[in-house]
Amino acid sequence: MIIQPLTQSRLLQNALALKAELEWFAQIIDIRFKLYFQQECAYNSIYDLPAPDLGLYPSIYSDILLHYNVSVDERLIILLALTPHIYPQLLDQFFTQNARYNRAFTEFGGIKPKQHTGFIPTAETAAFLIAANDFVHRLQVWEMFHEDHFLIQQKVIELHQISPTEPRLSATLSLSDEYLNYFISGQEYRPTFSSRFPAQRLSTKREWQDLVLEPQTIEEVQEIKDWILYKDKLMTEWGMDIKYKPGYRSLFYGPPGTGKSLTASLLGKSTGLDVYRIDLSKVVSKYIGETEKNMANIFDRAENRNWILFFDEADALFGKRTSTTDAKDRYANQEIAYLLQRIEDFPGLVILATNLKGNIDEAFSRRFQSMIYFPMPRPHQRLLLWESAFPSQTTLSPDIDLDLLAEKYELAGGSIANVARYATLLAIQRPSHTIHKADLLEGIRRELRKTNKTT
Repeated sequence: MIIQPLTQSRLLQNALALKAELEWFAQIIDIRFKLYFQQECAYNSIYDLPAPDLGLYPSIYSDILLHYNVSVDERLIILLALTPHIYPQLLDQFFTQNARYNRAFTEFGGIKPKQHTGFIPTAETAAFLIAANDFVHRLQVWEMFHEDHFLIQQKVIELHQISPTEPRLSATLSLSDEYLNYFISGQEYRPTFSSRFPAQRLSTKREWQDLVLEPQTIEEVQEIKDWILYKDKLMTEWGMDIKYKPGYRSLFYGPPGTGKSLTASLLGKSTGLDVYRIDLSKVVSKYIGETEKNMANIFDRAENRNWILFFDEADALFGKRTSTTDAKDRYANQEIAYLLQRIEDFPGLVILATNLKGNIDEAFSRRFQSMIYFPMPRPHQRLLLWESAFPSQTTLSPDIDLDLLAEKYELAGGSIANVARYATLLAIQRPSHTIHKADLLEGIRRELRKTNKTT
């Protein structure tokens, strides 16, 4: 579903909806405890207390619940996961001690956090709140924590199992960052680079006309854009999901600075999709298991968000496979196999970029829908890059011949941009803001030295 940003009035509406929900939720908790401990109660069941009418509280929170057509039980699970973030004291009743054993009640679930002083619910807490001692109802609650249920499948809630040997319902119950952000701020959640999420969101102010590529390359890139625009019609309406895997995989290869990253950014910008860049040379870990864990964090977050995943320096992981001479080699190949499987199962666009196609193992090539070459620009293309490289506030010295520079020096677009940046920083210090020929030549020498070339 598409979430519109909150205006001030919508923010107020969202607050009113959550306030009504939490007041109802507090009463549900009180009813459950009274019924469980056989205390006097005005209700015979938690379902005797009607839930607030979401139609009376137009808000992003209400929109999401109505979109998924949530049941009362699903609604209670969502609120249980949300409450620690916005009204934690509401769960203090779960700290009630079992006097007979001088310990917490097992059936209340929950864990003891490291810093937070409030109660952190588990799936067991939800089972108690919804079903208590009703065994059949408990099994129905169990089904709501199955991976096929929309709460888990759509990443509305998350279960964090501390140990695989512990009971399933002992897993910590939490709201995903995405939906927590929706419910509180009304904004789409965009994760930032961290050890848990080793990817950086790409954006650009440039447009397609700023991208200087060979016509053949542009044509092949357009095919990817067409897939983004028409994939739903192709796969769903035309029934091709039976024959094709759900996503699209492309390899971008060519020298540095030839437009691979910019193309990925423009594909996202022109189609309204977020692009996340993963530098595999920084993600691949020397520690066994860490690379797989890093990749899992990225794919788990991206799975239902329609992102474009751009893997830069792809040969760091997808290079020629090592022989399995020792346990470390075998595990490295297992990590590659895991990542390949996640890439093949990913329903969106995955782009792998490398400087040399030959660095990529041939066994991986068959998994790409397209392999697009980004060559060094030709002289006439380099001229276009030089002509658009300088800000309008500057002027070029009369002795600068851009045609000659374009013809003489084989530079990629990224290198030309670096030269222009260097010369412009010097020009900005001059009253005339003039770009000098000597500065351009020095900038060119610097770029050529990076690849052990000379002027």
